[in-house]
Amino acid sequence: MIKAEWFYWLVGGIFLVMAAQMLTDRSNPKRLGTAAFWGLLGLGFVYSTWVVDKSAPPEPLGAAVLVMVCLAGFGLTGRGEARTTTPEQRTASARRFGGRLFVPALTIPAVALICAVGVKKLSLGGEPVLQKGSETILGLGLGSLVALAVAMVMLRERRITVPVHAGRSMLESMGWAMLLPQLLATLGTIFSVAGVGDQVRRITTAVLPDGSVLIAVVVYCVGMFLFTVVMGNGFAAFPVMTAAVGWPVLVEQAHGNASAVLAVGMLAGFCGTLVTPMAANYNVVPAALLELKDQYGPIKAQLPTAVALLGCNIVIMAAFAF
Repeated sequence: MIKAEWFYWLVGGIFLVMAAQMLTDRSNPKRLGTAAFWGLLGLGFVYSTWVVDKSAPPEPLGAAVLVMVCLAGFGLTGRGEARTTTPEQRTASARRFGGRLFVPALTIPAVALICAVGVKKLSLGGEPVLQKGSETILGLGLGSLVALAVAMVMLRERRITVPVHAGRSMLESMGWAMLLPQLLATLGTIFSVAGVGDQVRRITTAVLPDGSVLIAVVVYCVGMFLFTVVMGNGFAAFPVMTAAVGWPVLVEQAHGNASAVLAVGMLAGFCGTLVTPMAANYNVVPAALLELKDQYGPIKAQLPTAVALLGCNIVIMAAFAF
């Protein structure tokens, strides 16, 4: 059986190798903090195996996260000089390969789809080839390895150090923002366990006038929008606002169609994704990778669309969910 844990170890090992590269890169004035940040992340991927099977305490992982937050928060991470080709060489290579440059990128979802649909049904000796329940994750991991091999063959690159250096440069470009999705997913769980949704429900039910469905719809949709901006993730905001307004007020009291209310509410939250700097993988990382002068340029460009779509979601819910 191919286990998902093996790919977590592989990811951790890659982070550790890149951390060692960062430590020896004297072009980075903050090489020590940068190496420590990504090295702790790599160790976390490996150490968490024993935390999950409860053979090791989880406290060191929490301490590592706090240290990483301090390293990033106090600006102790930086970026070295990228070991890459010149702009002229990249332009010439793009002209030479054209659309074929997309082949490695498209290989990843293709392999993931094959694993999730076809390989998951295969078994050897009565055991599934892929760990049950982790077929998609394993497909992404295998797809990445296959895509790397395809790219190296296509570009006639024989040195594995070249993609490793290129990956390290991209890692430094994205920086700590790459970890925001994981941290925000955890934040959503903490909010739910802490009862934030119940507290918001008490406030809204005390403030909302009785029988005003339209105002409740506005509060739910705008609340989903604002909580997503704060938390950076519509999925993290959903349980909070649904427990506060969506289910008790709109579904139980106003007898709204649960599927319509909750689906449109989630779409209202996605409008917040367009304008939040917390959604690093959508808004901040692309600006860093494209080296935009204004790191908030994508957010400013998406703001009118976000507001217009939020208004449309409010109208759709009010008109068709009751």
